[in-house]
Amino acid sequence: MKVQLLRPELAVLPHYATPAAAGMDLCAALEKPLVLPPGERCAVPTGLAISLPEGHEGQVRARSGLARKHGIALVNAPGTIDADYRGEVQVLLVNLGREPYTIEPGDRIAQLVVAPIVRVQIERVDSAEQLGATERGSGGFGSTGR
Repeated sequence: MKVQLLRPELAVLPHYATPAAAGMDLCAALEKPLVLPPGERCAVPTGLAISLPEGHEGQVRARSGLARKHGIALVNAPGTIDADYRGEVQVLLVNLGREPYTIEPGDRIAQLVVAPIVRVQIERVDSAEQLGATERGSGGFGSTGR
């Protein structure tokens, strides 16, 4: 994956925190701390533009520690970065906690997981029978257990 630092003085290259980590840490490319009040959301810049390998996507995911300790989550979890996107990667955060949360310059704010994608051929059908029967059928949320 190619990475351009749009603001080299602020941006941090994505990096795996441990050898077995699935996601790379994304950091806030901020000039000064940013306060996120409870119930509010914001787009936090990373200062990065990336070139994903063809046939892959970037999945921006929440950091579990921020969610558990402070109620900081992603508005669009996971966010998708398409392989042909070349703009700045931004992280859409929301504060679901009860207290304001301060994001400091360089803070790890999300994870980036690079994953292969499969493109399917669409075939229109006119009946449920043409879709094919399953044991679950049309059962919705909660239909397979507690």
